[in-house]
Amino acid sequence: MTDREIIETINKAMQDEFELSPGAMRPEAQLTTDLGLDSLDFVDMVIVLQNAFHMKIRDEKAIREIRTLGDIHQFVLNKHRELAAKSDQTTTDNRGPTT
Repeated sequence: MTDREIIETINKAMQDEFELSPGAMRPEAQLTTDLGLDSLDFVDMVIVLQNAFHMKIRDEKAIREIRTLGDIHQFVLNKHRELAAKSDQTTTDNRGPTT
């Protein structure tokens, strides 16, 4: 997935789950004040992101520091890159030595 596709997937998932308007989906939008999310919504948000991207999100410091939609974008982009790098490493390791 490209960065743009990831961001679009996040925005669409957030819109669907929390009934947000497309116009509200700005990177600088504050999750609590601008989008009206509360602490229970944050738990739902993690589940939505896990389902949308087929990844586990643990109790990471980074997730607790999310305040804006842009923070979510950056978190998922970083996580996606991290998982892709691990996948690439696993593929390389499984090939074994070359002769």
